[in-house]
Amino acid sequence: MISAHKNWARAALSRLDANDNAALVTVLATEGSAPREAGTKMVVWEGGQSGTIGGGNLEHQATSQARRMLTGSQAAFAIQDYPLGPLLAQCCGGRVRLMIERVEAASRDWLTEAARRMDADQPFELRTRFDPGLLTKTIAPIAALDADPPAVRLGGAPAAARGARPELGDELVERSESPRRPLLLFGAGHVGQAIARAFAPLPFKLFWYDSRAEAAEIPGVVVREPAELAALAMGATPQAYGLILTHDHALDYALTSAGLAGGGFAYLGLIGSKTKRARFMHRLRDDGFSELALNRLTCPIGLAGLKSKAPEVIAVSVAADLLMRLEAAQARNDEGVCASV
Repeated sequence: MISAHKNWARAALSRLDANDNAALVTVLATEGSAPREAGTKMVVWEGGQSGTIGGGNLEHQATSQARRMLTGSQAAFAIQDYPLGPLLAQCCGGRVRLMIERVEAASRDWLTEAARRMDADQPFELRTRFDPGLLTKTIAPIAALDADPPAVRLGGAPAAARGARPELGDELVERSESPRRPLLLFGAGHVGQAIARAFAPLPFKLFWYDSRAEAAEIPGVVVREPAELAALAMGATPQAYGLILTHDHALDYALTSAGLAGGGFAYLGLIGSKTKRARFMHRLRDDGFSELALNRLTCPIGLAGLKSKAPEVIAVSVAADLLMRLEAAQARNDEGVCASV
């Protein structure tokens, strides 16, 4: 899939806005062990890059070639094969096929549409036709999501890391159909800010809230009244993840109660000690919550083996925990799809 974790189209547009020459590097196909999957992209310009195709010598060679392309002395695009072991001395030992292309003013329309769709988590296809001396790009919506589509297709078949390369008239199709998991973060204190920073590059769509007026000065925070926050928690979808870590235990309880009562949240985490958990559980039982409902609450949050209370450590711990939960949920979904075929 086209990586939705970072809006590469938005990054490319920012270089155009800055009048920087830029190139887009795409992993078209992999074979064997490779550092990143097909569909991964990064944007490269003279002074930097956005995103990564896995680091190491592969990325060094790709960024160097991309920057040479920016001088205008080379063609506007290139297909490059890299056997990772013998050529680049990377221990992965696999094989990668890359496409490197200049991003120019004429790219703005399709980049804008791709960026808009990624911002809105709308699935789409990026179609690239190989015309004489240029690439023609179009964005098309995806009406139905396949169970397990190839990340990149060439001529209707999965793109390959070796063999025939695209020819004139061929069409390359990349799919972006992996919406980010909603993450409702309640609380913008030190821990909340550390968590927001840690989750910025991860496959989650952050909705960040606080009830204090001064929190409005923090970029990304939406300030709402406590009753509005409780309504958001109660109305969460079954796909959403939730983290409750406000400045006020009473508000924490109200949000926890609302989140459990609403029946949503694939994960609902509450910051706090085992003592806080015991107090909240006792009160929730008194308020009529069943044991089944209480089992949906995670408190304390993060990995059990990390005891540090430093905000940055808590953030890393929570991120690792939620990523593992997300991968486990995706694996269960994949197994269900296979069983139904």
